[in-house]
Amino acid sequence: MMHLLETYLPNVSEIPQEFVTATWQTLYMVFWTALVAGILGIALGVLLVVIRPDGLLANRGIYEILDKLINIVRSIPFIILLTLLAVFTRFLVGTTIGEKAALVPLIIGVIPFFARQIENALLEVDPGVIEAAQAMGTSPAGIIFRVYLVEGLAAIIRASAVTIINVIGLTAMAGAVGAGGLGNLAITRGYNRFQTDVTLVATLLILVLVFISQFISNLVIKKISH
Repeated sequence: MMHLLETYLPNVSEIPQEFVTATWQTLYMVFWTALVAGILGIALGVLLVVIRPDGLLANRGIYEILDKLINIVRSIPFIILLTLLAVFTRFLVGTTIGEKAALVPLIIGVIPFFARQIENALLEVDPGVIEAAQAMGTSPAGIIFRVYLVEGLAAIIRASAVTIINVIGLTAMAGAVGAGGLGNLAITRGYNRFQTDVTLVATLLILVLVFISQFISNLVIKKISH
């Protein structure tokens, strides 16, 4: 096995520990970004649904402001967002390099994306179910937790899977500017040193993470659908 590795992936065989470290760095960024941006994104997505002009707590003014703000942040390419938030990132974590520093732009960039996904997921909930809950005197909080979040659970999981896959891609991009992880390894060792096998293996590992996240989400969706 080692002979085949040294023959076909000579540069990879020299730095196995770097691949392990880079993979853990990527998982670290994905986990914390998904956790923090997930919580805040769900909260913001729910807020967007309930304050829509036809929502439970309609407030057109606030909705329009949030809607436009989300569209603006989503329109900024992530590589530019990294540089725009450099001063803020340094203020929060003391540096702009490394996986911890990458969490700041990652979270800020993912929240509006996930919030929009959650908004669209919750809008799929049957309006008749919501009207029935209102007719029974259910409070807005009760409708949010017992109707929107329960009835829209499958759609929320699908949105979460899409978002996690997007986060994995963003960590690779963040890695290109010194944030660590598989993206950083692919650029600094693979591309810059013309070590194609390193770039190839790093890319394959990123794809494996994507496939695993999609597989898990599909299993969860099937389980809750039965």
